[in-house]
Amino acid sequence: MLRDWESMTTLQRNRRPSRASFVSKDNAGDRKNIKSLNGEWKFYYALSPEQAPEHFFQPDFTDIDWDTLMVPSHWQLHGYGTPHYTNIVYPFPIDPPHIPSNNPTGCYRLTFTMERVPGDHHVFLTFEGVDSAFHIWMNGEEVGYSQGSRMPSEFDITSFVKEGENCLAVQVYQWSDGSYIEDQDMWWLSGIFRDVYIQVKPSIYINDFFVRTFLDDEYKDAVCKINVQTNDKDQEHDVELYLYDGHSEIGFTKLPVSQTGEDAEIEVKNPRKWSAEIPYLYQLVIVIKNRNNTEVDRVVQYVGFRSVELKDGLFLVNGAAITLKGVNRHDHDPETGRAVSEARMEEDVRLMKQYNINAVRTAHYPNSPAFYDLCNRYGLYVIDEADLECHGFNIISNWGKLSQEHQWEPAFIDRIERMIERDKNHPSIIMWSLGNESGFGSNHKAMAEWAKKRDPDRLLHYEGEIRKLMDEASAEEKATIEPTVSDVFTTMYTNVEDLALIGSQKDYNKPHILCEYAHAMGNGPGGLREYWDTIQRYDRLQGGFVWEWIDQGILSDAGDGSDYFAYGGDFGEYPHDGNFIIDGLIFPDRTPSPALREYKKNIEPVRVEKDKDEQFWFVNEYDFLGTGHLIFRWQVNINGMIVESGDIKNVYVPPHSSQLISIPFKTKEAAAAQEVVMIVECMLKEGTSWAEEGHIVAWSEHVLQEASIPEETGVTPAGNEKLEVTETSSEWEISNHVVHFKFCKQTGMMIHWKQNDEILMERGLKLNLWRALTDNDYLAQNNWGTQGLNYLHTRCKSVELTRIDAAVQMTVKETVAAPGLDWAMDVLWKYYINAIGIIDVDITIEPRGNYPKTIPRVGVEFIVPKALQQITWLGLGPGEAYPDSRESVRRGAWTAIPSDLSTPYVYPQENGNRHQVRQMVMQFDLYSLTVQALEENFDFTIQEYTQKNIEQAKHQYELIKQDHFIVNIDHRKHGLGSASCGPDVLEKYQLYTQPFHFRFRLSSGKK
Repeated sequence: MLRDWESMTTLQRNRRPSRASFVSKDNAGDRKNIKSLNGEWKFYYALSPEQAPEHFFQPDFTDIDWDTLMVPSHWQLHGYGTPHYTNIVYPFPIDPPHIPSNNPTGCYRLTFTMERVPGDHHVFLTFEGVDSAFHIWMNGEEVGYSQGSRMPSEFDITSFVKEGENCLAVQVYQWSDGSYIEDQDMWWLSGIFRDVYIQVKPSIYINDFFVRTFLDDEYKDAVCKINVQTNDKDQEHDVELYLYDGHSEIGFTKLPVSQTGEDAEIEVKNPRKWSAEIPYLYQLVIVIKNRNNTEVDRVVQYVGFRSVELKDGLFLVNGAAITLKGVNRHDHDPETGRAVSEARMEEDVRLMKQYNINAVRTAHYPNSPAFYDLCNRYGLYVIDEADLECHGFNIISNWGKLSQEHQWEPAFIDRIERMIERDKNHPSIIMWSLGNESGFGSNHKAMAEWAKKRDPDRLLHYEGEIRKLMDEASAEEKATIEPTVSDVFTTMYTNVEDLALIGSQKDYNKPHILCEYAHAMGNGPGGLREYWDTIQRYDRLQGGFVWEWIDQGILSDAGDGSDYFAYGGDFGEYPHDGNFIIDGLIFPDRTPSPALREYKKNIEPVRVEKDKDEQFWFVNEYDFLGTGHLIFRWQVNINGMIVESGDIKNVYVPPHSSQLISIPFKTKEAAAAQEVVMIVECMLKEGTSWAEEGHIVAWSEHVLQEASIPEETGVTPAGNEKLEVTETSSEWEISNHVVHFKFCKQTGMMIHWKQNDEILMERGLKLNLWRALTDNDYLAQNNWGTQGLNYLHTRCKSVELTRIDAAVQMTVKETVAAPGLDWAMDVLWKYYINAIGIIDVDITIEPRGNYPKTIPRVGVEFIVPKALQQITWLGLGPGEAYPDSRESVRRGAWTAIPSDLSTPYVYPQENGNRHQVRQMVMQFDLYSLTVQALEENFDFTIQEYTQKNIEQAKHQYELIKQDHFIVNIDHRKHGLGSASCGPDVLEKYQLYTQPFHFRFRLSSGKK
């Protein structure tokens, strides 16, 4: 026998028709007649519905021995069952609509008190989100059933509730037939995870309403159309509608009450238009009054006047072709899962605005209702996505199975209908999405038909249609193919070359967006600059959404008193997809990652480009804002020190325009060894709801003079100082009263370096071609592991020491090779050592044999004492950077302590690289050790963990601090790319194996 939770014909029982998300308000604007049921509920966890306590829903059932569970929450995060992560594969056998007999079930009970409800009033019970299906009982009587996890379910409990004490019982099922269309890339988490509340409504009340705004052909004047539906129709009540701009009433109209809905219009002359840049909101107040002019119900809705349309192959908002600089966002909190507080949501929105993000795709389900209010208020465009994904069917090569089966059509339509009805009054929503990665079939077409009929004013999005069309098309057809259901040509993880090809096509009727790209897993993505150069080059490319906003790690106890963020497999679940859920621009605790800073820089809305002399082009890439809200400040730095600065007065550049402006700086050159850089910063003139006055929106850097880098190598004069060489059977000691070097005669490696009695180097230089693999490296096509790059062996062929006047030259020849393979690197080391603590290092590398096509890095590694206190450098900073991820760092002089030079990625991997450095100084107790570039800049990392430990560790708590620091000085590094799900490293950023020659200088001195 099919139960409700595995019957495709039973999507609900007694659930009220879907409606917009709103509650009644009083005259002060506060929620009226609302009783929250959030809080502590009694809870019993059963392994299946059959094992749930019999008749637990009866008021006289004894639950004294039951546990207590907070609502909203997920029961797995409170010790009942375990969280389970999968990206694609279903965690149960594929046999729709059937689900396993072992179907964990949560039984909830709540006793609450109700005041007396007048006899003609109505009482409604709302669950904003329950995963995945549930029955409810009130005072022992069954009220209804619903499924569809991320959408509200509302029930009329007027006839079930009573004055005084009431017993509400809910039985929640972890799995249902709906789980087959909820296979999103996220944790499987169950329970009542969004708000629960009771509303008491008068005899005549506002049941639903739909607000639509229309702009004239010049996008100037507007009409606000409102359809209001009441629960009943009589001659004793009217609906009054007031439109306010702040406290000023600017429109009024009146309607009769109507169950089927009555339409009203309010004309507004040249209203301020809503956009993500200028999120101006008006206030619509809908009131029902009786014949005595007494108000019986009131609803308040914020209204944004904006239009969305397709025109000339582009999508326009308020007549402008906008660019979406977006992210995909899951509801996630590391402690509470998808039970996300409004404070957390607001933190997300504020961060997005601070980092120049203007759009969100709610992946892959409707987010919590409060999130959309925040998007309206702060200004974010939204693609609202239906709670629909069937990705697991791809495992059995039948991705579109459910989308093509007619019996699933009601479930598919249910998902789009409930989302649109709930969210239809939010101006921030510019597109509806039919879901994600569910193939494409007749059920999607039915969804689209329903959506267009209900809301013809917004666009439709669905990537699955384009994917199916492209998979089935010939090479010739791909050049002209267009979707019929989706209003945008939308793709995922398209590489830059193909993106440029799409952008260059002139005969398309629909624009392109990247609904997912730049997979932000671990250290990456690389190549954002090339994506945005391409998007800005072609009008048809209207932006995209990075995957994804947040690492979905769950805060867990490591067992030793430390916390860590867990991912797939950490709870013993099977099957799972490991750390593929750790792929966000922010860490689980919402700390911005280097990738978010990189994204901010690439999508900044204002650019400053140098023309000639003191002339600069100020380019405004805002779609609606001029630059009047910004102040522009410039400074000239010499080696990172400000020598000149000023404000640029009265800069106003209209949107989508540029202006040539003169900056009256005088410093254009300095000593040859110094770098001269002009920085222009664009900052908020005044504080906003999302950032304080002075917040940097954009900045640009202009090199006025490159610093010359020394090219000479050899013995540096040391005055009257001399070096003594002492030889044993195994070592050379090279020293005087200031410095002391010890070298191994067998390997030629430095054993230590002392300045007086302080150790500056505990182990000398060795060749390093490896890095602790990034998430992108693991899935890249480089075969580094099979090429043995992480297990290299060294064979020293010769070591020679030569006295040159008061100095010493050491020459070491060695071969570095991988076990079991026949390729090798022949390495020639030359050390030029003088008597005051300067060593010039000269390294030549010649590959031979069947060597790898690319390598992770080429450089040297050495060890310095734990006494290292501070690092200063001249180069790019202050954050980490790599060859294909370096837009967010700028030239300057930087200072950090060792711990600041590491990035704590949830899954440990290569991190912390400082890029394009010409000098780096490590400061110890009394003395310092300096690395100086010769001929070319270098990169460096300083870690207190070994490369092997970083690579073997699966979590931060598994990293073991050493009693020293490991320093890497790199000549070249391979880029990052985004091969974890997307394109590999662009060719120009790949480190191809070839002959290498590089040099640098080491010197010691007083701190």
